[in-house]
Amino acid sequence: MSKSRFIVITGVLIALAIMFYIISTQSSTQNNVITLYGNIDIRQVELTFHDPEHIQKMWVEEGDKVTQGQLLAEQDLDRFQYLLEKARAQVEAQQQVVLRLVNGSRPEEIRQTRNDVKALEAQVEFDQKEYNRLKKLLKRHLTSAESVDRAYARLRTDQKKLAALKEQYRLAVIGPRKEDIAEAKARLKIYQNDLKLAQKNLQDAHLYAPHAGIIQDRILEPGDMADLRTPVFTLALTNSVWARVYVSETRLGQIKYGMPARIFSDSYPDKPYIGWIGFISPTAEFTPKTVETPELRTSLVYQVRIFACDAHDELRLGMPVTVKIDTTVTTRIKQATDCPVAS
Repeated sequence: MSKSRFIVITGVLIALAIMFYIISTQSSTQNNVITLYGNIDIRQVELTFHDPEHIQKMWVEEGDKVTQGQLLAEQDLDRFQYLLEKARAQVEAQQQVVLRLVNGSRPEEIRQTRNDVKALEAQVEFDQKEYNRLKKLLKRHLTSAESVDRAYARLRTDQKKLAALKEQYRLAVIGPRKEDIAEAKARLKIYQNDLKLAQKNLQDAHLYAPHAGIIQDRILEPGDMADLRTPVFTLALTNSVWARVYVSETRLGQIKYGMPARIFSDSYPDKPYIGWIGFISPTAEFTPKTVETPELRTSLVYQVRIFACDAHDELRLGMPVTVKIDTTVTTRIKQATDCPVAS
């Protein structure tokens, strides 16, 4: 064998070895990368008022970004304000009732009642003497029986009045019953709760954003009647955004919670979004028809959520995406603050 022929054969063998190495490396890499297909999902919240009333003001439009706690709309407040004022007046009035019962009778009232008792005792004593005098005159036939009867009736009436006035004086001295005080305090608590409810109803007449997000739909307008059953806005929450994909049972054992992934969209094909596995369904289901996968649509798969690091708010609800997961990466991501910079 000539030297030149030997060199050619050696070169061919080296080239074949290099090609085999490249093919085997690519095959190994492909086996370690799981490619999944799905769509972008976000949470949506339908915002409603609690009590029925006409909408007076609306502060945001469709597409507006809102922050948590931002005022979005307001109902006509007059009715809520009237009920609040009524509840506040009831509380103030009942507080005075409780205060009066707890403090008991004033010294001036007790002194006045005592004086009334003394005056009536003197009247009863006079009535008794008058009755006795007339009885003596009747025996001597110096007066009529009717006069004696009238004197006796007047005596009995004043005696009953005196007994009632003495009982009133006794109650004034000992003060109100504990049961009456307890009842008044319980009624005050009812009115205080009514006041809190009125304050809550007034607060609920203002519609605030429960989370940061984007106004997806403005359903009602000022002047419309709004209540608990009628949404005013649909709020799309920008935190969190995830890709809903499906993985076959044969690849399920290769993925773990927190495993990083790359998300690709048709809108930004050259821009991968870093994400991580945040949810793996515990139950299998048939592949949804809306998901494009190389496997048969009748295959049983498990839903997986790939939470996305979308700092610039570029991923939209329903957007089709491709997800690639490198099963050899051991790094774990637990939350958005752990998002690495996409390369």
